[in-house]
Amino acid sequence: MSVSASSPAAAAGDEKQEAAPVRRCKGVNDLDKVVLREVRGSSAEVYLYGGHVTSWKDEHGDELLFVSNKAIFKPPKAIRGGIPICFPQFSNFGNLEPHGFARNRTWSVDDDPPPFPVPTSNSAYIDLILKPTEDDLKIWPHSFEYRLRVALSPGGDLMLTSRIRNTNADGKPFSFTFAYHTYFKISDISEVRVEGLETLDYLDNLQDRARSTEQGDAIVFESELDRIYLGTPSKIAIIDHEKKRTFVVRKGGLPDAVVWNPWDKKAKAMSDFGDDEYKRMVCVEAAAIEKTVTLKPGEEWTGKLELSAVPSSYYSGQLDPDRVIQDSTVPEDSIS
Repeated sequence: MSVSASSPAAAAGDEKQEAAPVRRCKGVNDLDKVVLREVRGSSAEVYLYGGHVTSWKDEHGDELLFVSNKAIFKPPKAIRGGIPICFPQFSNFGNLEPHGFARNRTWSVDDDPPPFPVPTSNSAYIDLILKPTEDDLKIWPHSFEYRLRVALSPGGDLMLTSRIRNTNADGKPFSFTFAYHTYFKISDISEVRVEGLETLDYLDNLQDRARSTEQGDAIVFESELDRIYLGTPSKIAIIDHEKKRTFVVRKGGLPDAVVWNPWDKKAKAMSDFGDDEYKRMVCVEAAAIEKTVTLKPGEEWTGKLELSAVPSSYYSGQLDPDRVIQDSTVPEDSIS
């Protein structure tokens, strides 16, 4: 029996197809992307260009990541917002272009990745891989395999696991810095505070990276802020008072944390960023910057990020501050 396109049966079929846990399709400017969807309704989108997560929605369909309305989805420009990956260099900590080249290379789907130490029980995940091109080797002469798994937990948490291996045939080690440059979508920057970094030392990027100590009981935003916090805990909270929502950042293998908001003047100076968009975003970035990660040939480093969004009433004192990233035994200088 044929079913007309307008019938409920056809609609149900479409809905079922739509809810596939992993779907490959085209995104902005015909770029390849992967849509992950959990049965309860949460979702994430990953562009192969940059291995770049550009969307993370909760079960109600609310967007949790910020992407600029002026973002340019066109190589070689990096996508402004979401979760850009800074590798093999954070900012200008080295001789490469700022934030390295991983965020503006096209990654491949890794159909046969090596087993993960902790198997993923859910099916909403994708494995990507990046290897250097000949042009990359000219500017950074090191052979590597970078494997990235992006996964949604059944509860809607977003998990990124990076595994970077030195595949140099010449026996030489290499060193790198790294960050998940996460842009969180918020109600208003004046209503946000970041907790978990109090009393820590930081490098102030607005003061030539002068070293200071955080004096406040939380970070609040009243002007441009750009800091690298050092030796940070495995959990950081971003509390959005207006939304009554708390983002919880859990990380493994990433001892540092960058906190950034460009404020009005810098926002106006960025061509791919709206003049007032600074009010609706904050970057809190799990990173390895102060101490470079060094790998000998055959060695592998793992950096994990797990993002949760919970009602602030639930967060207050109820989330175990000692709980580390799910089943993670990744030491701070995680090298196997």
